[in-house]
Amino acid sequence: MAETTSEGSGSGAGIDLSQFYQVFFEEAGENLQRMEQLLLELDITAADDEEMNAIFRCAHSIKGGAATFGFSDVAELTHEMETLLDKLRRHELQPTLTMVDVLLAAGDALRAQLGRHQGSGADVVETTELLIHIRALASGEAAAAAAMVAAAAPAPAPAPAAVEPKAGTRELELRVGPLSDPAQADNLIDLFKEITDLGTIEPLDKGQAADGMRRFRVVTSSADNDLMDLFTFHVSREQVQIVPFGPGYGFHRGNPGVPDGAEAQTEPQVTPVRDPGYGFFDNAPGAPSTAHAAAPADPVAAAPEPAVAAPAPAPARPAARQEKSSSGGLDSTTIRVAVEKVDQLINLVGELVITQAMLAQNSRDLDPVVYQQLVAGLNDLDRNTRDLQEAVMSIRMIPMSTVFSRFPRMLRDLASKLGKKVELVTQGEATELDKGLIEKITDPLTHLVRNSCDHGIEMGADRLAHGKPETGTIMLSASHQGGSIVIEVRDDGRGLSRDKLIRKACERGIDAPDGMADADVWGLIFAPGFSTAEQVTDVSGRGVGMDVVKKNITSLGGTVEIDSAEGYGMSVKVRLPLTLAIMDGMSVGVGDEVYILPLASVVESFQVNDDTVKTIGGTGRVVQVREEYMPVIELERVFEVPRFDFERVSSIMVVVEAEGGRVALLVDELLGQQQVVVKNLEANYRKVQDVSGATIMGDGRVALILDTGSLVRRSRH
Repeated sequence: MAETTSEGSGSGAGIDLSQFYQVFFEEAGENLQRMEQLLLELDITAADDEEMNAIFRCAHSIKGGAATFGFSDVAELTHEMETLLDKLRRHELQPTLTMVDVLLAAGDALRAQLGRHQGSGADVVETTELLIHIRALASGEAAAAAAMVAAAAPAPAPAPAAVEPKAGTRELELRVGPLSDPAQADNLIDLFKEITDLGTIEPLDKGQAADGMRRFRVVTSSADNDLMDLFTFHVSREQVQIVPFGPGYGFHRGNPGVPDGAEAQTEPQVTPVRDPGYGFFDNAPGAPSTAHAAAPADPVAAAPEPAVAAPAPAPARPAARQEKSSSGGLDSTTIRVAVEKVDQLINLVGELVITQAMLAQNSRDLDPVVYQQLVAGLNDLDRNTRDLQEAVMSIRMIPMSTVFSRFPRMLRDLASKLGKKVELVTQGEATELDKGLIEKITDPLTHLVRNSCDHGIEMGADRLAHGKPETGTIMLSASHQGGSIVIEVRDDGRGLSRDKLIRKACERGIDAPDGMADADVWGLIFAPGFSTAEQVTDVSGRGVGMDVVKKNITSLGGTVEIDSAEGYGMSVKVRLPLTLAIMDGMSVGVGDEVYILPLASVVESFQVNDDTVKTIGGTGRVVQVREEYMPVIELERVFEVPRFDFERVSSIMVVVEAEGGRVALLVDELLGQQQVVVKNLEANYRKVQDVSGATIMGDGRVALILDTGSLVRRSRH
C-alpha cells in the first residue's frame, strides 16, 4: 500500500481516505469486468442505448473514485474514455470494431494501473499512444487517420473537449458546513486541481469560516448530481449546498462571514418565488399538493430556496435518481467479508460437526424414556448443525459465471491472433462450486479452451471445404451430477486423430498398439511432453499443458474424461467434488476398521448370497444384481485389514458408482449415515492408494474416506 499512500493521500486534513482504498479497488475491478463484458457483447451494427449508457457509467464511476483518491493517471485515461463513450451514447459517432479494441486495451491498461496503485510493484504503465488513439477516435475518422500518422508526437487536447464545457458553464455558489474542522473544505479545492475538466473554484470567505460554514464560487459544466457525488467523498452530503450564484452571493445582510462589499449589494429578493412543487416533477410521489410555498421564517432554511430557480433537464433527473436507488439497494443487500474469516468459520463448523457426532454416538445407549429431554435436545442439535453447515458452506459457493466470464475476452484475442472465427457458448453459469476449487480450476480450464481454439477449430476456409459453418463453436458448460460438478469443454473442430496419436506415441517410445481402445488412445495426450502440434508457437506445441491439467485436477479429487470423433469435434469433461470441506458419507465396518463412502456415490446395499457370486478367470469375482453382473471388491483384501474373529464372513455388499462404472464393495456391516469433515491425508501423512481423505469420528478414531473412482478403475484392470 506504499504506492497508494504516496500518491493518493494528498489531503492534509479531514478524513483519512486510505481506509477506503480497498473498497475502491474492488469496485473498480467489478466495473472493469462489467465494462469488458458489455464491450464484448456489443453489437456495433445496432448498438443499444442502454448498453452504451452502462459502459459510460462504468468508466465514469472509476474516474470519479480515482480522482478523489488522487490516482491522476487512472483519472486521465478514464476521462478520455468518457469523452469517446459520451459521443457514442449521444450518437455523435458510430461504434466501430477499432473503437471496441481500443476501449478493451484501455481497460487492460486501467487494470494494470490499479494493480500498481494497489501495491503490485509493477512499473508505471505507459499510456501515451493509447490516449492519442482514443482522442483521435473521439475527434472523428479524419482526426483518427491524422493521429495514426503522427502517433509519436504528443497530442494536443482535442477541440471538442476544450470547447464543449465552456458552452455550458454556469456559476454556482457552494456552501459547506457546519464543519467541526473548517480546513476540511480545502480538500474540495484540491479536488478541482486534480480533475482539470471539473472547472474552477475560489473561496468567497477568504478562507475564514463563519459559524463553521465555508463558501465558494464554482464555475463548472458538470451536473449537480456529479458534483455532489465527488464532494461527498470529503464531506457528508448533508453538509453540502449548491445554489445559483447571484447578487449578494446568497448572504443575508449582517451575517458573519459576509465578503467585503457584500453589505452594499442589492437586498435579496423577498417576494416569494413560485415553486412548482419544491423541485418535484409533476405527479411525482411525495410532491406537495400546492404549488405555492410560504417563505420560511428561518433564514438558514431559506438559504437553499434559490436552488429551485436552477432548471435541470427533465430527462436526466429521473435517470440519475433511479440509478442511485438501484445501487443503494445493492449496497444494502451485500457485504464484503475477508476470505480468511469465512475459512475460519468453516473450520469452526467442521469442529462443531465432529463434536455433534461424538455426542450422538455417546447418547445411543441412553434410555430415551429416562433422558427424554436430553435426547430431544441432541436431535435438535443434529438438525441445527446440519442447517448451519449448509448455510456456511453456501457462503463459499461461487457461481461458475465468475470463471466463464474471463474466457470471451481471451478467446476473442486468441482467435484474432490465429486468424480464426470462433464463437463461445456457455451453459450452466449459475452452477455453484466451492471457492477453493474455483481458484484452482481456472488455469486448467484456460488451457483446455486455448487447446480447443488452437488445435480443434479449423481455419475458416477448411471448415467451409468440409461443409461446416465458417465460424467454429466452443461450448463451456457446467452441471451437477450426484455429488459432483461436471465441467465440459466441447468444440466442433477437427477432433483427435487416432492414427496420428498412435504414430506420435510410437515416435516417443510409448507403447501404443493399434488395437488400443479409443479411451486409451485419447489418454495418450496426457503423457508428459506429448504434443500433436506440427510447429511450436507462442500458443502451443511445446508439449507442456495437458499432463499438468490432469495432475492439477487429480490433486483436487477430480477426473478428466475425453471423447472425440475425428472431423466432428472433441469433448473434455472435468468431474470435481462440490466441496473439499464437509460431505455426507456412509460409514461401513470391515473388521475393527471403519471406512467412509461418499453418499453421492452409493447406489444401494444388499445381503449377499453365495450363489449370486461367481468366480471368473481364477481370481476375479462378480456378483449378479438383477440382470447385471458387476465386479466385486473385498475391502478386507484391498486394505489388508487384520482379522481377530476368524469365523465371521463378510455378507453385505454396497454398490457404488463413479466414472461411468459400478462395483460392489464387500463389507462386514453398515454403521450408518453421517456428515464428515474431510481432512487432507496427503498433507498430514502421505498419498494412500484408493483413499481420498480422512475424517475424525465421534469416538475420536480416524476413518479413511474411500476414493470410489479409484476403486472403479481398479476393477477395470
